[in-house]
Amino acid sequence: MLKEVCWQIGGEQGSGLDSTAEVFNTVASRAGYYVYAYKTFASRIKGGHTDFTTRISVERVLAPAAGVNLLVVLDQESINLCARNVYPGAIVLADEAFDPQLPEGLDAKLLTMPFNKMALALGNTLMKNNIVLGASAAFLGLPLEHFKKYAVRRWGNKGEDFVALIHTAMEQGYNHVVENWPDLRLELAQPDGQERLLMTGNDAAALGALAGGCRLMFSYPITPASEIAENLVKAFPKVGGIAVQMEDELGSIVACVGAGFGGARAMTATSGPGISLMQEAIGLASMTETPVVVVNTQRGGPSTGMPTKQEQSDLLAMAYGGHGDGPRIVLAPGSVEELIPLTAEAFNLADNYHCPVLIASDLALALFQQTVEPDAADLANLPKIDRGPIADPEQLAALGRDIFERYSKQVNENGVSARSLPGMKNGQFLATGAEHGPMGKVTENPANRVYMMNRRLRRITKVNTEAVRYFGSPNADLVLLAFGTTLGAAKEAQPIIEQMTGKKVGVLQIRLIYPVPTAEIARYVGDGKALVVESNATGQFAFMLKGTGYDASKVASLLRYDGNLFTVKDIVDGARAVLAGEAQYLVTGGGQGVRPTDDPTIALAAKEA
Repeated sequence: MLKEVCWQIGGEQGSGLDSTAEVFNTVASRAGYYVYAYKTFASRIKGGHTDFTTRISVERVLAPAAGVNLLVVLDQESINLCARNVYPGAIVLADEAFDPQLPEGLDAKLLTMPFNKMALALGNTLMKNNIVLGASAAFLGLPLEHFKKYAVRRWGNKGEDFVALIHTAMEQGYNHVVENWPDLRLELAQPDGQERLLMTGNDAAALGALAGGCRLMFSYPITPASEIAENLVKAFPKVGGIAVQMEDELGSIVACVGAGFGGARAMTATSGPGISLMQEAIGLASMTETPVVVVNTQRGGPSTGMPTKQEQSDLLAMAYGGHGDGPRIVLAPGSVEELIPLTAEAFNLADNYHCPVLIASDLALALFQQTVEPDAADLANLPKIDRGPIADPEQLAALGRDIFERYSKQVNENGVSARSLPGMKNGQFLATGAEHGPMGKVTENPANRVYMMNRRLRRITKVNTEAVRYFGSPNADLVLLAFGTTLGAAKEAQPIIEQMTGKKVGVLQIRLIYPVPTAEIARYVGDGKALVVESNATGQFAFMLKGTGYDASKVASLLRYDGNLFTVKDIVDGARAVLAGEAQYLVTGGGQGVRPTDDPTIALAAKEA
């Protein structure tokens, strides 16, 4: 019995593999297994190679697998691209229709099945993918009844005959494996039996927004953020909210500013190019002190870059982008699960600090499926709605001839004064992107300018949130600093590094990207060294950390910017090099080329080459 296996399917994009993988992942998760599923896909609707990989375990899994146990391929290109990732002795199951050939020297068992021929015999070529599901269930010892039950739930509205056809295809695939290869099994250990949720980060962000009281969504479609709006389109009618597809990203964020000024909880979701276009209006929200929430699902840039590939390279744009000094808060969830409470909290922070709050998601976090414990979505465990300082209607009504000042010098400990909402008697409803005085009227008075700038900036020195979380050994020799998708691989790498080096290693999750929680980082890193693990080419978070005055000699960087995810091995190798004193600046994956480095001759990529 294996406690963990990795299943992968590859073929032509647009041939139904997305649905096949989703069925496989959902069934595994509902059977009680932990799932971490990810995909490789091109920036096109149909055609070209795509593959889906699912790591299934009886224990929690947080990162991509090191290899594949069962590879199912529907064309030769998928063998050429995916077979190099299989474990020694792995099973490669291929459609016999294309005369599959393994790369020379590959240690794997090539088996063929007539997927296409069997599907044609059933009268529907789409059944090929259900034959694949049945065959996979047989190899992994997953009960076929779970797949058939889910098929009823998913396709039941298409009629009994269609569901019966799916069941037949699954049974034929399952029986073919049992009859032809009775001794070949990769049987998984039994899970604990608790049914778990399976979500993407975009599902979780939408759920967190609903829990946080968001009822207005303005957005423009963009990969990989679009599903957040699509989820809210389905959910809002049940709670009274509205999602609007705007003409572009600038229109989306401006609509959010208007809605936030009116007292509604509003959000938008986008990716790198959209963040670039929104910068002027993010500054408007900073200047007018208007609560706004933006989810940024980062992808490969600059410009159009690589829209379907992983990257975390918008940190500087989110923290500092735009003209002038416009304060904002940037949060970074470390898992799909964490996106639920953190998105809900983002609305509380926006309302309490009267500024934009950006959530730094990334492509892998946004689109890839992960197991989520059911209590993560329990409202009882999520932040309660806190609308922050809003003027008291009774006190406003009692002002008489006195004047309410929206930008009053009477501020709370965060440098924030109460706002009045449109419709409040004696409130103030004048707001402008130009510099203004306490009444909101435009002024260029130097003393007022200094006061107002200090007033706006003061709030980001007082952000009250859980800025970091620490895992691993205390007083560590090396602390891995990670956020977003990289956190999972760092957490899995931590005990391996300790075992291989004999050094104490910790993992510090950075939940608050900006303002940089320098004091907390210094406290946890102590006398050790910090290794910042991030998916960008220039070490943006390390740059931000050093910019706060943090001791640069204690900061090392491990970067990956080839569009793929960090693996546990990437981080283990990088950490070992830093602990051995071989390098301060490391690049892994396919990253090559000109880069600022302390010593390019010992960069990890060069060593591996």
